[in-house]
Amino acid sequence: MTKIAIFSALAVIMTGPALAAGTVLEPHPPTTFKDGWPQQGLNGTFDRAALQRGFQVYKQVCSSCHSMNLLAYRNLTALGFSDDEVKAIAAGYTVKDGPNDEGEMFERAARPSDHFVKPFPNEQAARAANNGALPPDLSLMIKARHHGENYVYSLLTGYKEPPADMKMGVGMNYNPYFPGGQIAMAAPLSEGVVTYADGTTASVDQMAQDVVQFLSWAAEPHLEDRKQTGIKVILFLATFATIMYLVKRKIWAQLH
Repeated sequence: MTKIAIFSALAVIMTGPALAAGTVLEPHPPTTFKDGWPQQGLNGTFDRAALQRGFQVYKQVCSSCHSMNLLAYRNLTALGFSDDEVKAIAAGYTVKDGPNDEGEMFERAARPSDHFVKPFPNEQAARAANNGALPPDLSLMIKARHHGENYVYSLLTGYKEPPADMKMGVGMNYNPYFPGGQIAMAAPLSEGVVTYADGTTASVDQMAQDVVQFLSWAAEPHLEDRKQTGIKVILFLATFATIMYLVKRKIWAQLH
């Protein structure tokens, strides 16, 4: 009982300052799909149409601030884009290359082998353009956040007016899904901010679902291969165990 009392007192002491400061606790993010995200589960696979739409949202909205340093344009063939489409996507960006024969750096159109072009040349430029905040790289964002897909979806769709008694910092936006409730990033999605190539209605909810699935793929592009390999390994081990059991019974039957 003494130990319980001590731990209880410590908990009160540790949480007291946070509650007094008015910290908004992060609520549990909702699940957007009734049966979970399509890529989750033992047999889960990515929805290629959603991945392509998600890339379009990233390209037209998110990439103005957020980099994806671990992806190269050639990786987009896994989303269902053809080689010619990937070449066209890459050619829309400019990269610095060199030196040339004269020892000078030069600019050229990006190639499929190039990594995604960063929105800012360095961290200082990124902070200067975002009121001192550094937009995180999104390559592993789904893996880097608790609740993964659900958290990112909730964040993208959770912007709202702050409570009347909440004091907001200068340039901050209220989002109850962000720790502390205040986030420097303004709501990135609005109705019709993109026009989907496949004609899908670009609602905030739809865009959030699509870009989250794209980010989930970016964080683990070999997820489907891993699952297929895992199933094959399980079947092999089950078959092997059955054979060994039958062999064991046959051997011991002769000994008895």
